[in-house]
Amino acid sequence: TSLTREGELFYEGCRPGVDRILQALEEMRDLREGPPRGNLRVSATHGFGRKVVGPLLTAFRELHPGVSVELLLDERGLDLAGDRIDVAFRDGTLEDSQVIAKQLIPMEMLVCASPDYVRRHGLPSTVDELQCHTCINLRLPNGRLQPWDFRVEGRTRSIRPSAELVFNDADLVLQAALDGHGLAQLAAYQASDALRAGALVTCLDRYAPDGRGHYLCYLSRRQQPKRIRAFIDFMTTQIRALDLDVVTHWESTRQAEVALRLDEVAAEAA
Repeated sequence: TSLTREGELFYEGCRPGVDRILQALEEMRDLREGPPRGNLRVSATHGFGRKVVGPLLTAFRELHPGVSVELLLDERGLDLAGDRIDVAFRDGTLEDSQVIAKQLIPMEMLVCASPDYVRRHGLPSTVDELQCHTCINLRLPNGRLQPWDFRVEGRTRSIRPSAELVFNDADLVLQAALDGHGLAQLAAYQASDALRAGALVTCLDRYAPDGRGHYLCYLSRRQQPKRIRAFIDFMTTQIRALDLDVVTHWESTRQAEVALRLDEVAAEAA
């Protein structure tokens, strides 16, 4: 059975008021039922789940002890409806129009190498010079190699450099870069600790791609259960508060080092 054109117009006219009534009823039910409780099924990629989501679960459970959380790590991007996922963390660019996606933070992609590799081989100054370097690639669940994306002269450029090491796990790619085996393009949240510790350095920063993000996704429902709303609000606040803007941090550090060196040169000249 389908609505007539008149019925569709009537429904569209009434829907905003009906939504407000249903939301008010949901808020009254939440007040009556007390704090959030129940089970949450959450999915994330292995890297983001281990490094970002997992460490925040203890604090969330302390705030909401009545909510149990099942965190599923998977690179494929589970189907929210089919796999009964309440909240999913997804990376990159999203194409699924069936979910609501809230960008938590931009997803910075950095080409990194260890200081040992830099001493032995130097660093590329252009994207084309990558072909002269040893690279480390990531194989995706679909069997393809993950492309290295760049922004060159205002246009997106994707390449798949030849590599002597290929892994299907991003943490192993990171470890190979730390061990000096070559260049790797890594998400900023993966490389942040190593960059701050000086265990990795970056290159080709001015060609970093844009338009990517780390997203919190959930199905489009008019009334979210209180436990889901609490989790979304908590994770949004906590993840945005994390110091993951390593590009700004790294550039500021280098600028400070250059300024210090200039001061030293000026002092020597005096």
